[in-house]
Amino acid sequence: MAKENNKTTKLTPHFTLEEMTRTDEELGYVDRQRQTQPDEQVMENLTRVCQWLEMLRQRWNEQYGEGNDPVIINSAFRCKELNRLVGGCTTSNHLTGCAADLRVMGKEQLLRYVVLLLDISDEMHQDFDELLMERNTRGYWLHFAVRPKNNRRKISLLNVI
Repeated sequence: MAKENNKTTKLTPHFTLEEMTRTDEELGYVDRQRQTQPDEQVMENLTRVCQWLEMLRQRWNEQYGEGNDPVIINSAFRCKELNRLVGGCTTSNHLTGCAADLRVMGKEQLLRYVVLLLDISDEMHQDFDELLMERNTRGYWLHFAVRPKNNRRKISLLNVI
């Protein structure tokens, strides 16, 4: 795939490199100048995550959506400096492009996303690495990660319910 720039580089039909390499401004983590261009391995990892997110998007729209609802990315690939600035752990899957934080509109959508991703995993007979339901004072989000290998199928609720 030819890369013109991040805005036009599609990793999958509904996800671009640009959205997978920025951190959501609404969270107050803006400093795009600090973000580095991902290497080939990171691009492969981001594409793998996006393939799962395409399936999530399709299932959501079939079961709950309006037919064309997007899956919104708060944060995916982060360079080391940006990861440090946002308080990410030093072994974060975000550093390798293996993770995405998904915006959700409350607890109900969060739980439905989790169930859909579990169903997708079971049907494909493939594991994910992390499925973490998270919350802070601004709201809820879902951290989803899938690695090329050695996925742990780690599921966690962090002060969600």
